[in-house]
Amino acid sequence: PSSIGRYIGPMATLFTRIIEGEIPGTFVWRDPAVVAFLSINPINPGHVLVVPRAEIDHWIDCPDDLRNRLFEVSQIIGRALQAVWEPPKVALMAIGLEVPHLHLHVVPIWGMGDVDFSAARPAAREDLDSAAARIREQLAADLGQDGNGPAFE
Repeated sequence: PSSIGRYIGPMATLFTRIIEGEIPGTFVWRDPAVVAFLSINPINPGHVLVVPRAEIDHWIDCPDDLRNRLFEVSQIIGRALQAVWEPPKVALMAIGLEVPHLHLHVVPIWGMGDVDFSAARPAAREDLDSAAARIREQLAADLGQDGNGPAFE
């Protein structure tokens, strides 16, 4: 049976509260299994967190089908970040120390210093909104949608 979208633990994490709308989030992707929203403390503009709806603490505990979906969505978003910001690379990282809810960091990078989380700084609301609009526009173009399809619900 599929574990996509199934809650696995009783954690009530910060990310679950964002997913459920209790805390604001700047979303660029929503589907039945995975969401993606901008980090409020980005390393670089366009720093996106790809998060399963299921509350899983450690990536090694993630069921295969959900892991595959997380990486699929991360790749789609990574391609959009590449197109929007044109960095030499888009980094993908699973750290997991900040919030006990599995999440992948997808970040445009220009050098090794861009994977240093001590360089992360709070982002202004208007910067998050602007980055999200650019990402959503690119995703819509990449996916052949008008910005109102299933990825943007």
